[in-house]
Amino acid sequence: MRIEPVEKEQAPEAVRRIYDALEKQRGRPPGNLHKMLAHKPDVLRTFLPFYGAIWTSGALPDRLKELAYLRASILNGCAY
Repeated sequence: MRIEPVEKEQAPEAVRRIYDALEKQRGRPPGNLHKMLAHKPDVLRTFLPFYGAIWTSGALPDRLKELAYLRASILNGCAY
C-alpha cells in the first residue's frame, strides 16, 4: 500500500492554512514530511512546534542534529 502526500491543491482548508504559514516562514513549500503528516491535520499542527524546537539554535550544532536524525532513520530501517 502506498500513501500519497497531501498536495496543497487537494488539502482541506485547515491544512492549506498550515502550508501557507510554512511557506511564508520558510520561503519554500512544505516538504514531504509535512505533506505526509497532513493526512492527520491535528498531528501536523502538534508536530510543527516540536520540530521547530528541535531545530532552533541551541547546545548542539545542526550538523550533529542531522547526523542523529540520519542514524535514527537507519536504525529504524527508514530508506527515505
